[in-house]
Amino acid sequence: MIAPSDEDILLKEAAPERLAPERRAPNLTATGTRFTSNIVGPMLFLRDMLCFLLALPATLFLYDWLFAQPLVPSVHFFAFTAMLGSFILLRVSKDSYLQNLFTLNERGDSAVFDALLGGLVATALVFLSGMVENFSRGVSVLYVAATVTFLAASRWPFHRMLDRMATRGVIGQRIAFYGADPGSIEAIRKVLASSNLSHLHFVGVADDRPKLPDVPELRFIGGSDELATMARAGEVDQVLISVRNLPPARLHEIMERLNSVCVDISLIPDQAIDLAPDYRVRLIGTLPVLTVWQRPWRDVSGMLKRTEDVILALLALIAVSPIMLISALLIRLTSAGPVLFVQPRVGFNNEVIHVLKFRSMYATQTDLVGLQTTTKADPRVTPVGKVLRRLSIDELPQLLNVLKGDMSMVGPRPHATHMRVGDLFYQEAVKGYAGRHRVKPGITGLAQVKGLRGEIRTLERAKRRVELDQQYINQWSVWLDLWILVLTVRAVFLDADAY
Repeated sequence: MIAPSDEDILLKEAAPERLAPERRAPNLTATGTRFTSNIVGPMLFLRDMLCFLLALPATLFLYDWLFAQPLVPSVHFFAFTAMLGSFILLRVSKDSYLQNLFTLNERGDSAVFDALLGGLVATALVFLSGMVENFSRGVSVLYVAATVTFLAASRWPFHRMLDRMATRGVIGQRIAFYGADPGSIEAIRKVLASSNLSHLHFVGVADDRPKLPDVPELRFIGGSDELATMARAGEVDQVLISVRNLPPARLHEIMERLNSVCVDISLIPDQAIDLAPDYRVRLIGTLPVLTVWQRPWRDVSGMLKRTEDVILALLALIAVSPIMLISALLIRLTSAGPVLFVQPRVGFNNEVIHVLKFRSMYATQTDLVGLQTTTKADPRVTPVGKVLRRLSIDELPQLLNVLKGDMSMVGPRPHATHMRVGDLFYQEAVKGYAGRHRVKPGITGLAQVKGLRGEIRTLERAKRRVELDQQYINQWSVWLDLWILVLTVRAVFLDADAY
């Protein structure tokens, strides 16, 4: 039987631009077994439980081989139950078991992190319950390690299994468009072209009032009666209504024609096509909304980012304080003027912040607003300043900006208030530039470790830097920050664009 779908297939979860013959719907009859991608959530739950169960005999075997010490079953059963319960609560709180193929590919799988956190919670509960005397730390570490290993090792086979199920039609969704308006179809094709979900298949387009009798490369089904006939035969699972400027009366008329058959009906609003792909679909209560911008770091992620900044900035200050003291002394002895250069730059929420740097130019030739970009062999730079700039030592005082809260360790670099690209100000030259100010600026960033450190000589490089800034904002994680910091150390010594 064909499982009826309760999945709201969003605009972004759709088939590729062309309906090539090899991507047509598998030849399943109405009696064939087929699931929607909502089956991914339950399958993910079964995978997680299997990993937890397989870790038990593996842990006991390793513990007996390494230690051969007796265990108190009740204490360790309590720890196992606490870890498993914490893990499931974490997963449920993230809606991990409500995922489909699209959200799984977009959000990823946090099972390993959740298992580690569940292990910490279980250990804390054992201590709070007064069972620590009969609790083996060795078996606890082994079990957490085994569970994490099984979860990590299962990722690729699990995704491979889902891909094969989709390819074979076990997971599948047959979709028909209602609305043969050529403009709508072409716009939707452009939006859908970036999708790569093999379980979705277009079967054609229908319309009772077609403006175009034949839509190129899509089969014209006919009107709503023919579409309903296909649905009864099990050839259509979902109808996407894609008529622009659709009056409410006609929408109700279309739904009335189709409500007698078992088929999902979804409406694609005009804005979903016009704004794509720069939005996410969210719910406010039961009201669907297209979220165009969203705060990148908030609630727990905001606290995590700030904690990361404070810890790393303090550790960095301790490590580089001798270098900073020597640099300050050399600046003071070799040129007149203050040791620090305080420059107004554009920061979080497009507000001006005062960024600290070691002064690398002659005091009478500094540029507060950034009208003149620093170039190679710039005569304004002092001999000591050349070394400081080449090794990015002049940026180290910004660790104080991080502790103050004006900046972050990693983020888009803050630009001077009048920074230009060619004859235009940066914000005029690059579309979407202002979006980088949704987060705190950083001492280093993704653009800097991708070869865009230092002077921006062309508009293409300026656009690429903003693209990488946006990519960092959208894909942020603690691990990405740590990776960028490691690459920053490498870039300091190998990047020839810093001067």
